[in-house]
Amino acid sequence: MHVIDTPLHGVKLIEPRVFGDERGFFYESYNARAFAEAIGHSVTFVQDNHSRSGSNVLRGLHYQIQHAQGKLVRVAHGEVFDVAVDLRAGSPSFGQWTGQYLSAANKRQMWVPAGFAHGFLVVSEFAELLYKTTDFYMPEHERCIAWDDPTLNIQWPLPEGIAPIVSAKDRIGLALADAEVFA
Repeated sequence: MHVIDTPLHGVKLIEPRVFGDERGFFYESYNARAFAEAIGHSVTFVQDNHSRSGSNVLRGLHYQIQHAQGKLVRVAHGEVFDVAVDLRAGSPSFGQWTGQYLSAANKRQMWVPAGFAHGFLVVSEFAELLYKTTDFYMPEHERCIAWDDPTLNIQWPLPEGIAPIVSAKDRIGLALADAEVFA
């Protein structure tokens, strides 16, 4: 696998080695030993999630303030613009974001460690997102940062004049200035 550092310390873009021919393709989507080498330490994943969303659906920016989750994200069908926001108060990149295109075609994955908010925008007709987490989902600890917080200024690749489709929960996300963050 090829590992690319993003501008945010700890967030990695992972390109697996793909073996393809006229029959199709094969690649390891996860290997504990190789992944630990790629990020510099081992992790234990406890939950796999599968999400399907239509075009222009924006989910996020989500995180758990307690039982924080690291996420290994990939796309099985379609394409998304995947975003991580640094919420670690002592970090030099606190409040900064990175966005990467993940798709079934490019087979890239993004590692989003605990301490970051995560979200994505579907840029294809629909997308199926698969992600592993390092802790269980606990709704009582879930928090949401506003996807359109002007202080973050995330450059979501929305078509001109089109508003994203967001959930009721995501419509009331807090501004970064008002949100709980990681000490």
